[in-house]
Amino acid sequence: MTTDEIIQLLNQNKPACVQTLHGQVLAFNPEKNQLTMQFEPGLDCCHSVDIVQGGYITAMLDAAMAHMTIASEKFRVALSSIDINVSFLRPSRAGRYTAVGSIVKLGKTVGYLRAELFNDKGELTASATSSVYLTRHAK
Repeated sequence: MTTDEIIQLLNQNKPACVQTLHGQVLAFNPEKNQLTMQFEPGLDCCHSVDIVQGGYITAMLDAAMAHMTIASEKFRVALSSIDINVSFLRPSRAGRYTAVGSIVKLGKTVGYLRAELFNDKGELTASATSSVYLTRHAK
């Protein structure tokens, strides 16, 4: 399966939370161990005027980490969060964001992931680390 085919499959089968945030996978680079997603949370995702609510920020970071894991394992794994730790580094206002997810380490049943979220100016607005439980599927 090529990287383009993986990206296409991920974008064709978006979960509702990714659709709500107008998300899509832009790039998957297995050599760099990175997957890049774009999101565009609107005012309906904000808690005060134009500040995106923290749960939506967490969802964007979580989606980038999960999509990276699924892509790197070529859809042969499902994952659920054990924990997720988010650092909110500056206000994230409604608009376009890029999330970059990567794998720190994958074991048989547990994975360690990280992600960063950038606004349209390239400023880092939030970052996350996560531990996930992996359910592997037969090939």
